[in-house]
Amino acid sequence: MVQYNPKDWITFIFRFHESDTFRQLIPMMIFIGLYALGIAYLELEYWNLSEKSHVKNLPMMHTTVGFVLSLLLAYRTNTAYDRWWEGRKQWGALVNNSRNLAIKLAAYLKDEHDRTYFRKVIPAYASVLSKHLLNEEVSKMLFEGLDLEIDQHKHRPNQVAKMLFHKANDLYQSEKITGEQFYIINAELQSFTDICGACERIKNTPIPYSYSSFIKKFIFFFVMTLPFGFVFNLGYYVIPVVVFIFYVLASLELIAEEIEDPFGNDANDLPMTKIATNIKKHVEEIL
Repeated sequence: MVQYNPKDWITFIFRFHESDTFRQLIPMMIFIGLYALGIAYLELEYWNLSEKSHVKNLPMMHTTVGFVLSLLLAYRTNTAYDRWWEGRKQWGALVNNSRNLAIKLAAYLKDEHDRTYFRKVIPAYASVLSKHLLNEEVSKMLFEGLDLEIDQHKHRPNQVAKMLFHKANDLYQSEKITGEQFYIINAELQSFTDICGACERIKNTPIPYSYSSFIKKFIFFFVMTLPFGFVFNLGYYVIPVVVFIFYVLASLELIAEEIEDPFGNDANDLPMTKIATNIKKHVEEIL
């Protein structure tokens, strides 16, 4: 995730990050510019359309349709950001619940072997979940010092959650914790699976294809028809104007595409690895 100072306007304006939409859209912007140039040349030099041509009235259509397009893009961006923020809230809940579980176990457990087990396995859940959402394999280094293995062909976060619950149940059966204490930590143990399910829901349920496809087609045909009417008022200046309009509209769609799936390696995705590292640091401090 990109770290930045939101108050540094100069950096925002004159710096082009590798993930900036301008870089991604350069080929299409060049194509749109050449297309606008061709339309301007045909209308002004080849066809010699007069000021009375009905083509001059096309901007009236763009004014009406542009309002509808702006509403669609606003809804698209808000929906994508809601998914991103929901993912961040779930990982924030994982941080809090990991800390709470560690704090309670630190008060309950006296055996150093038991404390060591939870000191390693609680942070391991966050690490395994991040790799699960990134579709990466889990390294055995996560469980260094413990006789634990992860089956790569099964649901990996569930395996770690199962280990945690079995260990908690063993503590109860061996009377190292009471029934009331077991009930108290059960909420945090259960929340791990709830958080995993919520993240999977976000990742595995993208914006409907027809909706995303329609917006892209809408933007394309809207921009491709702009030069026909605006040439009468702008002349060859229609080229940078149309390119700029395309850049703005297409950038909004690209941003929405990127943040609607917050669990990845894009510049604006959630820093899951960093969050998992912080969980490990805090749990080790507590236990």
